[in-house]
Amino acid sequence: MASTADFKMGLCLEFNNDLFTIIDFQHVKPGKGPAFVRTKLKSLNTGKIIDHTFNSGVKVTTARIETRPNQYLYKEEFGYVFMNNETFEQFTIPENLVEGYDFMKEGQEVEIMFHAETETPLTCTLPAFVNLEVTYTEIGLKGDTATNTLKPATLETGAQINVPIFVNQGDLIKIDTRTRAYVERVKK
Repeated sequence: MASTADFKMGLCLEFNNDLFTIIDFQHVKPGKGPAFVRTKLKSLNTGKIIDHTFNSGVKVTTARIETRPNQYLYKEEFGYVFMNNETFEQFTIPENLVEGYDFMKEGQEVEIMFHAETETPLTCTLPAFVNLEVTYTEIGLKGDTATNTLKPATLETGAQINVPIFVNQGDLIKIDTRTRAYVERVKK
């Protein structure tokens, strides 16, 4: 159990028969009336973000979660198969729990969040940046680099993003998995 005074970013709560993580909160003390806490909560099961206001001092049930490193192995019809790096146990996670699944390469390290009591996987997070090869993109026109013109590109994992006009097929590029944006070219 925790009170509203214990709220912090990333705290996991059991609320309305679901698991939520706090992504934003603000303590408010109006000039008249009791204090309260405004929160933005993200459901770990559905990914939906809700706004909720708690009265100050209210007790809430916290959930114990653990984040563990795992390795992505392959995709099957029921989802994605991962392996625990310490026990070598394999398990499958449905596609809706994996953020940025189209940037995953076989053998890549990922962080998986588990509910500690039930050992059920909640979310799978890729590293902030990944390096992938461009398998297809149109050839840029010479001299068309004065503006920040972008063109579509297909990566080795099948993901499609927009890249600057000077990026060519076969280039290795760095991608921010949180924003799905091109960062820079990487030397091979």
